[in-house]
Amino acid sequence: MRAFDVPGRSPVHAENGMAATSHPLATASALTILKEGGNAVDAAIAAAATLCVVEPQMTGIGGDCFAIVAEPDGTIHGLNGSGRAAKGADAAWYRDNGHAEIPLFSAHAVTVPGALRAWEALARRFGTLSFNRIFQDAIRYGEHGYPVAPRVAFDWARAVDGLMRDPGAERHLLIAGKAPVAGQRHAQPALAATLKRVARDGADAFYTGEIAAEIAATVQGAGGFLVEEDLAGMQADWVKPLSTPYGGHDLLELPPNGQGMVAMIIANILDSVGARECAPDSAARYHLMIEAARLAYAVRDAMLADPAAMTVAAEQLVSKEFAATLASRIDPRRRATDVALPTLPSSDTVYLTVVDRDRRAVSFINSLYDSFGARLVTPKSGVALQNRGACFTLEEGHPNELKPGKRPLHTIIPAMTVQGGRQAISFGVMGGAYQPLGHAHVLSNMLDHGMDPQAAIDHPRLFFDDEGVIRVESGIARKVIRGLREYGHTVEPAERPHGGGQAIVIDWTSGFLIGGSDPRKDGCALGY
Repeated sequence: MRAFDVPGRSPVHAENGMAATSHPLATASALTILKEGGNAVDAAIAAAATLCVVEPQMTGIGGDCFAIVAEPDGTIHGLNGSGRAAKGADAAWYRDNGHAEIPLFSAHAVTVPGALRAWEALARRFGTLSFNRIFQDAIRYGEHGYPVAPRVAFDWARAVDGLMRDPGAERHLLIAGKAPVAGQRHAQPALAATLKRVARDGADAFYTGEIAAEIAATVQGAGGFLVEEDLAGMQADWVKPLSTPYGGHDLLELPPNGQGMVAMIIANILDSVGARECAPDSAARYHLMIEAARLAYAVRDAMLADPAAMTVAAEQLVSKEFAATLASRIDPRRRATDVALPTLPSSDTVYLTVVDRDRRAVSFINSLYDSFGARLVTPKSGVALQNRGACFTLEEGHPNELKPGKRPLHTIIPAMTVQGGRQAISFGVMGGAYQPLGHAHVLSNMLDHGMDPQAAIDHPRLFFDDEGVIRVESGIARKVIRGLREYGHTVEPAERPHGGGQAIVIDWTSGFLIGGSDPRKDGCALGY
């Protein structure tokens, strides 16, 4: 039970359906679909489409999508909707032209957008409503405008300089050269028109024809390699989720090229070292989380890539035996000095989850990668293009080396747990590299420390930066910070909150749904 005399919010309880997203307008879109008789897949796509308009710094139809779907009978499906590098792009070209890495905000970082193919695949397999109905809210907000939410405005203001460098971004995403402020109306009529075409003609309207030609021309005009054939070849792939036991549940994550396996490695290490025995707000627990994450991210940096290029199978890396070998390197009272930290990518992403009356559950994540992606926007169709290609390495021979038509290491990861053969928790945490640690932290809060989903998400977070400095949110107590410093960590305040997240717990005993949504964003959970 939370303390009602301090700031906070209660979890949401409902029976017939629930949605939790990072923006209240998107949650409302999903709930409307559920009330009209649509299922969780219909509602999730509706929420995602709305988010592409009202939270444009975080997501868009020019980005990628991953999802986990649990059917009412407990059958689980995974979907990888991540795009590939242009077939004309190769790491050797960049090395020969003096690049040590792919420029973050550039046409060179643009990969094929996968989101709409993923939405289409989900709708065809599980949906009951047409895109014409599902996109209605998104189209209306694009045409007539919407009030900019506070966190959206905060993020938007930080990206103005980059948006000013691109004519399409300036036209569609700025107002007289400035970011809109909280409460100001913003509209995206060009994007609304594009959504109308997709609603009428399907995803082919985006991946072929006039829109695809404009996307290719925009990228090529800025020096990139993407061509219309790259877009036309985009396919979303159904995949089998990875699974590992944790806290009486089975944690499910999608296999690479996403970093879900990193969350599983962290959870397995925490299980191996007995982290659940530590008090939830203790320096000892946070220390073990940090050390487990440092080891898991080092594994990610060395091995994670497009599965066709990986040298070790993900199933081996998420095994309890592998975790035990990593756990043996952890000193419960001292920071390790011999873990090489990878370069940690940032990311701007939306995560949402929906559960319907039949207990069909959808764990869904959509992203442009960095804030407004590559900061390239097609002038006519208003599509902001992702910069996911910046996650490739140019290191020759590395599993994640940029190659033609290859999928990059991906940060965005949906998650779900199963207990007794039935879906139990649908959840996810946003925040670039933070996401795997966020998954392990939120899951441990619920399964090890009995927190409801809202309390588990609210709980104060920390993460390390590229230099290994531990960046703590303001909610972490001073005595915890002192303890971490005594363990050998360098600890400083976080400049911004770490990530965001949503979760819905299915209580099969009571028959109710219990939802939470991250206060670090503008969103909420709602049910009926």
